[in-house]
Amino acid sequence: MSSPSKRRDMDVMKLMMSDYTVEPINDGINEFNVEFHGPKESPYEGGVWKVRVELPDAYPYKSPSIGFVNKIFHPNVDELSGSVCLDVINQSWSPMYDLLNVFEVFLPQLLLYPNPSDPLNGDAASLMMKDKEQYDQKVKEYCDRYAKKNHADNSTSDSDEEVSDNEAYSDGRSESEDEVAGHADP
Repeated sequence: MSSPSKRRDMDVMKLMMSDYTVEPINDGINEFNVEFHGPKESPYEGGVWKVRVELPDAYPYKSPSIGFVNKIFHPNVDELSGSVCLDVINQSWSPMYDLLNVFEVFLPQLLLYPNPSDPLNGDAASLMMKDKEQYDQKVKEYCDRYAKKNHADNSTSDSDEEVSDNEAYSDGRSESEDEVAGHADP
């Protein structure tokens, strides 16, 4: 690949041509939402989430920022901001990975194999370790309440389901920090 921007364009196009619904934000290729379905044979099965992706200028050399827009009950996802604690995205990202890896491997693996010993959501981690059946039930309740197709489509329409304006991303930045600094020209 001759440049990061060509690689970014190719990865986004690959994601758009796959089975995922991709919705650009602000008519750009650097920020978009992806419709993500919970993995089969898990308590998240049947759930549909809108996942916000922000690609840094240095992508693929720097990892994308990933955050759930509608609520999810999971030890490694912050319930309020939706930011994801996932080692492969936050610490060990490699340019060998692409956006399809995030949605076909990394996020499904995160939902199938939560790590309660490194939580962003202490309540979910504690419940999972104390009572797995009750944890699974709460996951299913969240799926029913916040993660049906219509919730992913209208994730910010109901006041109790609204995502904060100071939304955080997987790398710890927040949307408001980007607004203060402004957006770089493509």
